[in-house]
Amino acid sequence: MPRGLFLTLEGPEGAGKSTQGPLLAEHLRRSGLDVLSTREPGGTPIGERIRGVLLDEAHREMAAETEMLLFAAARAQFVREVVSPALARGVTVLSDRYVDASLAYQGFGRGLDVAVVRWVNEVATGGLLPDLTVLLDIEPTAGLARARAARGKEGAVGRGDRLEQEAAAFYGRVRAGFLQLARESPQRFAVIDARGDVDEVRRRVIEAVDRFLRESRERPEPAG
Repeated sequence: MPRGLFLTLEGPEGAGKSTQGPLLAEHLRRSGLDVLSTREPGGTPIGERIRGVLLDEAHREMAAETEMLLFAAARAQFVREVVSPALARGVTVLSDRYVDASLAYQGFGRGLDVAVVRWVNEVATGGLLPDLTVLLDIEPTAGLARARAARGKEGAVGRGDRLEQEAAAFYGRVRAGFLQLARESPQRFAVIDARGDVDEVRRRVIEAVDRFLRESRERPEPAG
């Protein structure tokens, strides 16, 4: 059985991942793919417990190193319990966030050594990277206004969760980090302008993903 595809959605706070993720999953299913839509930190019972610790505003004293290691711990369980088994069954995995988030947030945002963050996550994931990362790009002020006003998420409406309460300069570094990662790996990233209404952004995302799927089908199978 062919290995499934691993797709991830990334972007600064308020970029629209939680809105575009289900829309993209629906499109992929209509295209005939068996899709597992998930998120991280989370996706497993252990990961969801860790997510609660990470996003709780009561934990403002959390050190950057602690934050990095907690994300990596949740990710290690996520890969072994969810992602790798699904890919082996030929399922397409669509995840809201993955390794690039830690590089952008804990590396570029918090100022930890990006090489160290990368190494920790290579250990956590066994080196597993997405086949395609859709990066929803938005200016930090606009994104934060969206995120803090959203209902049904962790954190109080108008304040957001622990990560959404950082200063604007932090999110500027995060956005710059994501864009730097995309420049370093253009073959893996599709950068999408997240401004505009839901349908406009959806069209941009689907165009990019459909292009990737066409190219994947045209790509010759590896020998052996």
